[in-house]
Amino acid sequence: MKYGFWLPIFGGWLRNVENEKMPPTFEYAKEVIQSGEKWGYDTTLIAELYLNDIKGPEKESLEAWSTAAALAAVTEKIEIMTAIRPGFHNPAVAAKMAANIDHISKGRFTLNVVSAWWEQEAKQYGGVFTEHDDRYERTQEFIDILKGLWTDETFSYKGKYYEISNTKLSPKPIQKPNPILYAGGESPKGKEIIAKNCDAYVMHGGTVEEIAVKIRAMQEERQKYGNEPFSSFGMAAYVICRDTEEEAQAELERITDVKESSAYAGFDDFVNKSQLEQQIKRYDYSVSNRGLRPNLIGTPEQIAKKILEYEEAGVDLLLLQFSPQLEEMKSFAEKVMPFVETLRKEREVTS
Repeated sequence: MKYGFWLPIFGGWLRNVENEKMPPTFEYAKEVIQSGEKWGYDTTLIAELYLNDIKGPEKESLEAWSTAAALAAVTEKIEIMTAIRPGFHNPAVAAKMAANIDHISKGRFTLNVVSAWWEQEAKQYGGVFTEHDDRYERTQEFIDILKGLWTDETFSYKGKYYEISNTKLSPKPIQKPNPILYAGGESPKGKEIIAKNCDAYVMHGGTVEEIAVKIRAMQEERQKYGNEPFSSFGMAAYVICRDTEEEAQAELERITDVKESSAYAGFDDFVNKSQLEQQIKRYDYSVSNRGLRPNLIGTPEQIAKKILEYEEAGVDLLLLQFSPQLEEMKSFAEKVMPFVETLRKEREVTS
Protein backbone atom coordinates (compact mmCIF):
# COMPACT_ATOMS: atom_id res chain seq x y z
CA MET A 1 0.00 0.00 0.00
CA LYS A 2 1.18 3.49 -0.86
CA TYR A 3 0.16 6.40 1.32
CA GLY A 4 -0.71 9.79 -0.09
CA PHE A 5 -2.34 12.89 1.34
CA TRP A 6 -4.34 15.79 0.00
CA LEU A 7 -2.40 19.02 0.29
CA PRO A 8 -4.33 21.42 2.57
CA ILE A 9 -4.67 24.36 0.21
CA PHE A 10 -8.17 25.30 1.43
CA GLY A 11 -7.49 25.61 5.15
CA GLY A 12 -8.92 22.24 6.02
CA TRP A 13 -11.35 19.47 5.03
CA LEU A 14 -14.23 19.98 7.45
CA ARG A 15 -17.20 22.10 6.46
CA ASN A 16 -18.55 22.26 10.02
CA VAL A 17 -15.31 23.34 11.74
CA GLU A 18 -14.31 26.94 11.13
CA ASN A 19 -10.66 26.90 12.22
CA GLU A 20 -8.73 23.67 11.71
CA LYS A 21 -5.35 25.24 12.50
CA MET A 22 -3.98 24.54 9.00
CA PRO A 23 -3.75 27.89 7.18
CA PRO A 24 -4.05 28.00 3.36
CA THR A 25 -0.55 29.41 2.88
CA PHE A 26 2.42 28.26 0.86
CA GLU A 27 4.60 28.10 3.96
CA TYR A 28 2.21 25.66 5.64
CA ALA A 29 1.87 23.59 2.45
CA LYS A 30 5.66 23.44 2.19
CA GLU A 31 5.98 22.28 5.81
CA VAL A 32 3.33 19.60 5.26
CA ILE A 33 4.85 18.14 2.09
CA GLN A 34 8.42 18.17 3.38
CA SER A 35 7.29 16.53 6.62
CA GLY A 36 5.20 13.98 4.71
CA GLU A 37 8.19 13.08 2.57
CA LYS A 38 10.26 12.53 5.73
CA TRP A 39 7.52 10.43 7.37
CA GLY A 40 7.21 7.99 4.47
CA TYR A 41 4.30 9.31 2.43
CA ASP A 42 4.53 8.55 -1.28
CA THR A 43 2.19 11.04 -2.94
CA THR A 44 0.45 14.34 -2.45
CA LEU A 45 -2.65 15.40 -4.37
CA ILE A 46 -3.18 19.10 -5.04
CA ALA A 47 -6.80 19.86 -5.90
CA GLU A 48 -7.52 22.53 -8.50
CA LEU A 49 -10.31 24.92 -7.56
CA TYR A 50 -10.19 28.69 -7.93
CA LEU A 51 -12.82 29.12 -5.22
CA ASN A 52 -12.64 27.59 -1.77
CA ASP A 53 -15.10 24.70 -1.82
CA ILE A 54 -14.41 23.64 1.77
CA LYS A 55 -14.60 26.84 3.80
CA GLY A 56 -16.71 28.95 1.45
CA PRO A 57 -16.13 30.78 -1.87
CA GLU A 58 -15.15 33.99 -0.09
CA LYS A 59 -12.31 32.32 1.83
CA GLU A 60 -8.61 32.11 0.88
CA SER A 61 -7.15 29.18 -1.06
CA LEU A 62 -3.99 28.40 -3.04
CA GLU A 63 -3.73 27.93 -6.81
CA ALA A 64 -2.71 24.38 -7.67
CA TRP A 65 -0.19 24.61 -10.50
CA SER A 66 2.01 27.43 -9.24
CA THR A 67 2.00 25.71 -5.84
CA ALA A 68 3.00 22.39 -7.46
CA ALA A 69 5.92 23.98 -9.31
CA ALA A 70 7.20 25.66 -6.16
CA LEU A 71 6.90 22.45 -4.11
CA ALA A 72 8.62 20.42 -6.81
CA ALA A 73 11.70 22.55 -6.27
CA VAL A 74 11.84 22.00 -2.51
CA THR A 75 11.17 18.23 -2.35
CA GLU A 76 13.21 15.24 -3.44
CA LYS A 77 11.19 12.03 -3.81
CA ILE A 78 7.47 12.48 -3.19
CA GLU A 79 5.10 12.29 -6.18
CA ILE A 80 3.25 15.56 -6.81
CA MET A 81 -0.15 14.81 -8.34
CA THR A 82 -1.92 17.96 -9.46
CA ALA A 83 -5.49 18.19 -10.68
CA ILE A 84 -6.23 19.68 -14.08
CA ARG A 85 -9.64 20.64 -15.47
CA PRO A 86 -9.80 20.95 -19.25
CA GLY A 87 -12.46 23.68 -19.16
CA PHE A 88 -9.96 26.06 -17.56
CA HIS A 89 -6.84 25.32 -19.63
CA ASN A 90 -5.40 25.56 -23.12
CA PRO A 91 -4.23 21.95 -23.70
CA ALA A 92 -1.03 22.86 -25.55
CA VAL A 93 0.01 25.32 -22.85
CA ALA A 94 -0.92 22.76 -20.17
CA ALA A 95 1.25 20.14 -21.88
CA LYS A 96 4.18 22.59 -21.87
CA MET A 97 3.65 23.49 -18.21
CA ALA A 98 3.39 19.85 -17.18
CA ALA A 99 6.60 18.95 -19.01
CA ASN A 100 8.36 21.85 -17.33
CA ILE A 101 7.23 20.87 -13.82
CA ASP A 102 8.16 17.27 -14.57
CA HIS A 103 11.72 18.48 -15.18
CA ILE A 104 11.72 20.66 -12.06
CA SER A 105 10.66 17.61 -10.03
CA LYS A 106 13.02 15.23 -11.87
CA GLY A 107 10.14 13.04 -13.03
CA ARG A 108 7.78 13.23 -10.03
CA PHE A 109 4.91 15.26 -11.51
CA THR A 110 1.63 13.53 -12.35
CA LEU A 111 -1.86 14.72 -13.31
CA ASN A 112 -5.32 14.08 -11.94
CA VAL A 113 -7.68 14.80 -14.84
CA VAL A 114 -10.98 16.25 -13.57
CA SER A 115 -13.88 17.19 -15.83
CA ALA A 116 -15.30 19.73 -13.30
CA TRP A 117 -18.70 20.12 -11.66
CA TRP A 118 -18.98 23.61 -10.10
CA GLU A 119 -20.91 25.94 -12.40
CA GLN A 120 -20.64 28.99 -10.12
CA GLU A 121 -16.86 28.77 -10.16
CA ALA A 122 -16.76 28.44 -13.94
CA LYS A 123 -18.83 31.61 -14.32
CA GLN A 124 -16.58 33.57 -11.99
CA TYR A 125 -13.32 32.43 -13.57
CA GLY A 126 -14.31 32.19 -17.23
CA GLY A 127 -14.15 28.42 -17.39
CA VAL A 128 -16.11 26.39 -19.92
CA PHE A 129 -19.04 24.59 -18.31
CA THR A 130 -21.31 22.44 -20.43
CA GLU A 131 -23.55 19.40 -20.04
CA HIS A 132 -21.98 16.37 -18.41
CA ASP A 133 -21.15 14.21 -21.44
CA ASP A 134 -19.90 17.26 -23.38
CA ARG A 135 -17.38 17.87 -20.61
CA TYR A 136 -16.00 14.36 -21.09
CA GLU A 137 -15.83 14.76 -24.86
CA ARG A 138 -13.74 17.87 -24.26
CA THR A 139 -11.60 15.87 -21.86
CA GLN A 140 -10.99 13.26 -24.56
CA GLU A 141 -9.65 15.88 -26.98
CA PHE A 142 -7.64 17.51 -24.21
CA ILE A 143 -5.87 14.25 -23.40
CA ASP A 144 -5.30 13.54 -27.10
CA ILE A 145 -3.37 16.80 -27.36
CA LEU A 146 -1.41 16.29 -24.14
CA LYS A 147 -0.22 12.87 -25.25
CA GLY A 148 0.43 13.94 -28.81
CA LEU A 149 2.63 16.84 -27.77
CA TRP A 150 4.46 14.77 -25.17
CA THR A 151 5.37 12.05 -27.66
CA ASP A 152 5.47 13.46 -31.23
CA GLU A 153 8.16 15.79 -32.52
CA THR A 154 5.52 17.85 -34.32
CA PHE A 155 1.81 17.46 -33.60
CA SER A 156 -1.35 18.76 -35.25
CA TYR A 157 -4.94 18.25 -34.11
CA LYS A 158 -8.38 19.31 -35.26
CA GLY A 159 -11.35 18.41 -33.11
CA LYS A 160 -14.69 19.78 -32.01
CA TYR A 161 -13.18 21.82 -29.16
CA TYR A 162 -9.49 22.29 -29.97
CA GLU A 163 -7.29 22.86 -33.00
CA ILE A 164 -3.50 23.20 -33.12
CA SER A 165 -1.19 23.07 -36.12
CA ASN A 166 2.41 21.84 -36.47
CA THR A 167 3.06 22.34 -32.77
CA LYS A 168 6.45 21.52 -31.24
CA LEU A 169 7.03 20.86 -27.55
CA SER A 170 10.53 20.58 -26.15
CA PRO A 171 11.80 19.41 -23.80
CA LYS A 172 9.51 16.43 -23.50
CA PRO A 173 8.59 15.18 -20.02
CA ILE A 174 11.13 12.99 -18.25
CA GLN A 175 8.48 10.29 -17.72
CA LYS A 176 7.90 8.12 -20.78
CA PRO A 177 5.64 7.94 -22.64
CA ASN A 178 3.92 10.51 -20.42
CA PRO A 179 3.45 11.65 -16.82
CA ILE A 180 0.96 9.34 -15.12
CA LEU A 181 -2.64 10.38 -15.78
CA TYR A 182 -4.93 9.67 -12.84
CA ALA A 183 -8.68 10.23 -13.11
CA GLY A 184 -11.87 9.47 -11.26
CA GLY A 185 -15.42 9.31 -12.57
CA GLU A 186 -18.63 7.50 -11.79
CA SER A 187 -20.80 8.05 -14.87
CA PRO A 188 -20.75 5.61 -17.81
CA LYS A 189 -19.20 8.28 -20.05
CA GLY A 190 -16.60 9.17 -17.46
CA LYS A 191 -15.57 5.56 -16.96
CA GLU A 192 -15.29 5.04 -20.71
CA ILE A 193 -12.99 8.03 -21.18
CA ILE A 194 -10.84 7.03 -18.20
CA ALA A 195 -10.54 3.40 -19.27
CA LYS A 196 -9.53 4.45 -22.77
CA ASN A 197 -7.04 7.17 -21.93
CA CYS A 198 -5.76 7.26 -18.36
CA ASP A 199 -3.20 5.24 -16.46
CA ALA A 200 -4.72 5.02 -12.97
CA TYR A 201 -8.17 5.23 -11.42
CA VAL A 202 -8.98 7.18 -8.26
CA MET A 203 -12.18 6.93 -6.26
CA HIS A 204 -14.06 8.93 -3.68
CA GLY A 205 -14.35 7.17 -0.36
CA GLY A 206 -16.52 4.07 -0.19
CA THR A 207 -17.00 0.90 1.82
CA VAL A 208 -14.77 -2.10 1.11
CA GLU A 209 -17.63 -3.77 -0.77
CA GLU A 210 -18.40 -0.66 -2.85
CA ILE A 211 -14.75 -0.17 -3.76
CA ALA A 212 -14.25 -3.83 -4.68
CA VAL A 213 -17.20 -3.62 -7.10
CA LYS A 214 -15.83 -0.40 -8.65
CA ILE A 215 -12.39 -1.89 -9.17
CA ARG A 216 -13.74 -5.02 -10.84
CA ALA A 217 -15.97 -2.94 -13.10
CA MET A 218 -13.12 -0.65 -14.14
CA GLN A 219 -10.81 -3.59 -14.80
CA GLU A 220 -13.46 -5.02 -17.13
CA GLU A 221 -14.02 -1.63 -18.78
CA ARG A 222 -10.27 -1.30 -19.32
CA GLN A 223 -10.08 -4.68 -21.03
CA LYS A 224 -12.69 -3.62 -23.61
CA TYR A 225 -10.15 -1.29 -25.21
CA GLY A 226 -7.19 -3.65 -25.18
CA ASN A 227 -5.18 -1.50 -22.78
CA GLU A 228 -2.68 -2.66 -20.22
CA PRO A 229 -4.16 -2.94 -16.69
CA PHE A 230 -4.41 0.26 -14.67
CA SER A 231 -1.15 1.00 -12.88
CA SER A 232 -2.95 1.95 -9.67
CA PHE A 233 -6.31 2.14 -7.90
CA GLY A 234 -6.46 4.97 -5.38
CA MET A 235 -9.12 5.98 -2.86
CA ALA A 236 -9.77 9.12 -0.82
CA ALA A 237 -10.33 8.72 2.91
CA TYR A 238 -10.48 10.87 6.02
CA VAL A 239 -8.67 9.49 9.07
CA ILE A 240 -9.62 9.79 12.73
CA CYS A 241 -7.03 7.89 14.78
CA ARG A 242 -7.28 7.91 18.57
CA ASP A 243 -6.05 5.76 21.44
CA THR A 244 -9.57 4.51 22.12
CA GLU A 245 -12.62 3.90 19.98
CA GLU A 246 -14.67 6.16 22.25
CA GLU A 247 -12.32 9.09 21.61
CA ALA A 248 -12.49 8.50 17.86
CA GLN A 249 -16.30 8.43 17.89
CA ALA A 250 -16.43 11.63 19.92
CA GLU A 251 -14.28 13.36 17.30
CA LEU A 252 -16.52 12.02 14.53
CA GLU A 253 -19.57 13.45 16.27
CA ARG A 254 -17.86 16.81 16.65
CA ILE A 255 -16.91 17.24 13.00
CA THR A 256 -20.23 16.03 11.56
CA ASP A 257 -22.44 18.41 13.55
CA VAL A 258 -23.84 19.97 10.36
CA LYS A 259 -24.15 23.75 10.37
CA GLU A 260 -25.52 25.88 7.56
CA SER A 261 -22.77 28.07 6.10
CA SER A 262 -21.14 29.19 2.86
CA ALA A 263 -18.98 26.05 3.13
CA TYR A 264 -21.92 24.26 1.49
CA ALA A 265 -22.09 26.67 -1.46
CA GLY A 266 -21.00 24.00 -3.94
CA PHE A 267 -23.18 21.20 -2.56
CA ASP A 268 -26.09 21.56 -4.98
CA ASP A 269 -23.80 21.74 -8.03
CA PHE A 270 -21.84 18.73 -6.82
CA VAL A 271 -24.89 16.50 -6.46
CA ASN A 272 -26.85 17.86 -9.43
CA LYS A 273 -24.17 18.62 -12.04
CA SER A 274 -22.38 15.29 -11.54
CA GLN A 275 -23.61 11.79 -12.31
CA LEU A 276 -22.88 10.09 -9.00
CA GLU A 277 -23.29 6.37 -8.39
CA GLN A 278 -24.79 7.15 -4.99
CA GLN A 279 -26.65 10.24 -3.89
CA ILE A 280 -24.98 11.85 -0.90
CA LYS A 281 -26.32 13.82 2.02
CA ARG A 282 -24.91 16.78 3.86
CA TYR A 283 -23.48 14.43 6.50
CA ASP A 284 -21.28 12.78 3.82
CA TYR A 285 -20.47 16.15 2.28
CA SER A 286 -19.49 17.67 5.64
CA VAL A 287 -16.07 16.03 5.18
CA SER A 288 -14.38 16.48 1.82
CA ASN A 289 -14.48 13.76 -0.86
CA ARG A 290 -16.85 11.43 1.00
CA GLY A 291 -13.91 10.72 3.25
CA LEU A 292 -15.95 9.18 6.07
CA ARG A 293 -17.30 6.29 4.01
CA PRO A 294 -14.12 4.14 4.27
CA ASN A 295 -14.49 4.29 8.08
CA LEU A 296 -10.79 4.77 8.82
CA ILE A 297 -11.93 5.76 12.28
CA GLY A 298 -10.82 4.20 15.55
CA THR A 299 -7.64 2.91 17.14
CA PRO A 300 -4.42 2.32 15.16
CA GLU A 301 -5.14 -1.42 15.10
CA GLN A 302 -8.70 -0.97 13.87
CA ILE A 303 -7.59 1.38 11.10
CA ALA A 304 -4.72 -0.90 10.08
CA LYS A 305 -7.07 -3.87 9.75
CA LYS A 306 -9.42 -1.82 7.59
CA ILE A 307 -6.55 -0.70 5.36
CA LEU A 308 -5.59 -4.33 4.74
CA GLU A 309 -9.20 -5.05 3.76
CA TYR A 310 -8.99 -2.32 1.14
CA GLU A 311 -5.66 -3.67 -0.02
CA GLU A 312 -7.23 -7.08 -0.53
CA ALA A 313 -10.05 -5.42 -2.49
CA GLY A 314 -7.49 -3.95 -4.91
CA VAL A 315 -6.67 -0.49 -3.53
CA ASP A 316 -2.93 0.25 -3.64
CA LEU A 317 -2.96 4.01 -2.95
CA LEU A 318 -4.71 5.85 -0.13
CA LEU A 319 -5.21 9.59 -0.58
CA LEU A 320 -5.72 10.66 3.01
CA GLN A 321 -7.07 13.74 4.70
CA PHE A 322 -6.39 14.76 8.29
CA SER A 323 -7.27 17.62 10.61
CA PRO A 324 -5.15 19.27 11.80
CA GLN A 325 -2.92 18.04 9.00
CA LEU A 326 0.60 17.98 10.41
CA GLU A 327 -0.18 16.52 13.81
CA GLU A 328 -2.50 13.81 12.48
CA MET A 329 -0.23 12.89 9.55
CA LYS A 330 2.63 12.35 11.97
CA SER A 331 0.47 10.24 14.28
CA PHE A 332 -0.73 8.09 11.37
CA ALA A 333 2.84 7.55 10.15
CA GLU A 334 4.06 6.56 13.61
CA LYS A 335 1.11 4.45 14.77
CA VAL A 336 -0.84 3.12 11.79
CA MET A 337 1.72 2.52 9.03
CA PRO A 338 3.87 0.18 11.19
CA PHE A 339 0.75 -1.62 12.41
CA VAL A 340 -0.27 -2.35 8.81
CA GLU A 341 3.12 -3.93 8.14
CA THR A 342 2.98 -5.98 11.34
CA LEU A 343 -0.49 -7.33 10.56
CA ARG A 344 0.50 -8.06 6.96
CA LYS A 345 3.51 -10.12 8.09
CA GLU A 346 1.37 -12.02 10.60
CA ARG A 347 -1.12 -12.90 7.88
CA GLU A 348 1.66 -14.04 5.57
CA VAL A 349 3.01 -16.36 8.28
CA THR A 350 -0.38 -17.90 9.00
CA SER A 351 -1.50 -18.22 5.36
